[in-house]
Amino acid sequence: MQYVKMPKFDNTPNDKDDLKVITLKQFNKIIKRFPQGSNFYIPLEIAFSTCMRAAEVCGLTWDCIDLENNTIKVEKILIGKGKGIWGFGTPKTSSSNRTITIGKTLVDILKRNQLWQKENKLKYGDHYKKTDFVCTKENGENITTDSLKYLSRVVNYGLGIRFHFHSLRHTHATMLLESGAEPKDIQARLGHSKLATTMDTYSHVTAKMRNDTVNIFENMLATNK
Repeated sequence: MQYVKMPKFDNTPNDKDDLKVITLKQFNKIIKRFPQGSNFYIPLEIAFSTCMRAAEVCGLTWDCIDLENNTIKVEKILIGKGKGIWGFGTPKTSSSNRTITIGKTLVDILKRNQLWQKENKLKYGDHYKKTDFVCTKENGENITTDSLKYLSRVVNYGLGIRFHFHSLRHTHATMLLESGAEPKDIQARLGHSKLATTMDTYSHVTAKMRNDTVNIFENMLATNK
């Protein structure tokens, strides 16, 4: 073992700014810049409401969405194969294959998107690119992860918000943890294989949770005196 070097343990805590977590006010500002009907409205809303990664959002097809039972099944991602060719790949890990429960807000947005796509098919006729993708441009062409890089540039330099598309995933998880949601449920939404991964990633929130726990205990003592 003389040639083996032990890896150094990185005990640097994750900071909220490092993750580029945005506020609800900032998200609404982004949506105002990319409203319903724009290329990025649907990807933004899906990622913000589900914790899904960029490749998972872009690879989402309608057969993976159940608007009756309010669920989204994550079972594939969109990957670039070079020279502008895109195809499907498997999610990041086995735990990334998951079913996410969604709320009425996103369900209504997706229903409107279905109608919007049908209207565009009639509008463009033979010029409409027929696919089963959920995230498309007006002419039916699918949105790719490369397209989302342009979105990030606009948000960073045009709106002055520190942002990358992954920020929506971090923001969703942070908001849930701060609101008292069960960490195991958040782990499942994120697709992490271990709870420790979730808690280590969002260590900026766990500090607040520790303080909240102490406050709960102190309040219990105060009410039972």
